[in-house]
Formats: sequence, structure tokens, C-alpha cells
Amino acid sequence: MRYLPLSKNARGEMLRTIGVKSVDALYKDVPEQAFIKGTANLPSHKGELEVERIMSSYANENRAAPDGPFFLGAGTYFHHVPASVDYIIQRSEFLTAYTPYQPEIAQGTLQVIFEYQTMIARLTGQDVANASMYCGSTALAEAALMAMRVTKRSKVVIGAPLHPQYREVLGSYLGNFEGSALSEGEPDEQTACVIVQSPDFFGTPHKYDKWRKKCDETGALLVVLITEIVSLGLLPSPAQADIVCGEAQSIGLPMGFGGPHLGFFACREKYLRQMPGRLCGMTKDADGRRGYVLTLSTREQHIRRDK
Repeated sequence: MRYLPLSKNARGEMLRTIGVKSVDALYKDVPEQAFIKGTANLPSHKGELEVERIMSSYANENRAAPDGPFFLGAGTYFHHVPASVDYIIQRSEFLTAYTPYQPEIAQGTLQVIFEYQTMIARLTGQDVANASMYCGSTALAEAALMAMRVTKRSKVVIGAPLHPQYREVLGSYLGNFEGSALSEGEPDEQTACVIVQSPDFFGTPHKYDKWRKKCDETGALLVVLITEIVSLGLLPSPAQADIVCGEAQSIGLPMGFGGPHLGFFACREKYLRQMPGRLCGMTKDADGRRGYVLTLSTREQHIRRDK
């Protein structure tokens, strides 16, 4: 916005219009001790070049993200994000708080969600993926709660070194459920699920055969946590798991001081009705044309709450 200074005549005309004799009269309700006497103790004005140099000197005291090392397992990474990503998501077709419950006016948004779900399902080797979660840690917590609903059990076992902050969030969720327990070691007949982070917090990838066998022996679900979704482009997909969840920050989001970013969630089809979050499906309209809708909405809290 431009700064257009007032002339003395213009200022006088404005004061006469509102019935005030002076500018000081506008502030008569402000206590006198609140006014600064004389000149404020501020540095003198600078030219544009000088301001740029000052701000650059401040910025140089920081350590920029590209200058630091990043290791698999920690959950937040510096990746190149094409400028087109920011441009597209700021368009009015995407930048909205509106939930696309009316498919007749939201086909573009619904199609994008459906294609995102398809990509996540293919990367994870699972049958179905939802429209995303709040972040990787809450996606993990929801996976544990889902396993507890499916198995009717209350014990959660950590099978590989887990991100400590993810563990804190998981503990906070489980703490609200009487009888729930979080432990390390081997699963038993009371175990709802085994959580395996791969690559784990120290960057070590894990094979799932051992844990798949133990889960089958005890009736527990195998939950695989992926904190770097790009790793699935190189490592084998966790198709042996019952639930796959994690963090997808690296596919197009900045680090953002640690999040929250983009939680993803996928599972086997037989557990579909226990899966949290919204789900977009492909269907046909009355004229036989392909269309997209939010489906299985009876799982969602805004409907279940009214029952």
C-alpha cells in the first residue's frame, strides 16, 4: 500500500470535518505519561541497500537447512520443492477450508484426492489409503487405536527403534484408554499390534518377515511406520503389513519448523471400515459418467456423533 502524506491544508480540512481543533485532541483519552517526550530512541533511517546488508548480516547468523545433514528416521527433511507446487496449491480450486461433501461442485478436488490415495496405496503395497492424516505421529497413534479396535486387545509393542517424539504422541493417545499398555519386546496373546519403523530412527531399514510371522502366531496386526515416504521409491514396499502409516512431508512440503506436515495412512481392505479419516472413491453418475465422491462416510465422526 502506498504512503501518501497529507498536506497541512488537507489535515486541517479533515480535523474541521470531524469537529476537532488539533491532532493532539484526538489522543486526549491517552494518559500523558504514555506519550514519548522528545524523539524516540530509534536508529536513523537507512537506504534500501543498507537495509538489505543489515538484514543479510542477521540472516547469516542462522544455519540454513540446506547446509545441515539429514538422516533417515527423524521425520523432517529438506527437499527441493518445485515452484509449481506452491503456485498450484494457492489457487482458489485448492486453497479452501471447504470439505468436498457436494461432489457436483467439487470434482476437481475429489479427483486429486483420489489420485493421491492411489499413489499412497501403490507405494505402500496396501489395498486402500485415506485422504491423509494430520501428521506422521498422529497417523501412527490412529493406527494403534485402529489395531485395538480390530483385535479387541490393548497392548502395543514397539519392534524397532521408534522416533522418540512419535512415541510421546503415541503414549499420549494410549494414556486415555484404560488398560492400554506400550512396551518393547515380543508380542503375545494380548498384543493388538507390533509397530516397526523402517528406516528406523537411526536410519536402519528393516525386513518384515520376522515380525509378520510373530504377528501371525499371536493374532496381532503388523503396523509399519515410514517417516520418509521417498524411501519407498528405493526400498521394498511394506505389503506384508496390515497397516502402513507415516510422514509424507518430503513429497512437496517445506520443513516448516518441524510440522505438522502430511500424515498418510493405508491398510488392507478387510479393515477398511475401521480406518480413520476421509475416503474418496470413484463411481458413476446417473448418466454413466465417471465421477468422484467421499464414500463410506458413516465411519466419520460428524455422522456417528448424531447416532
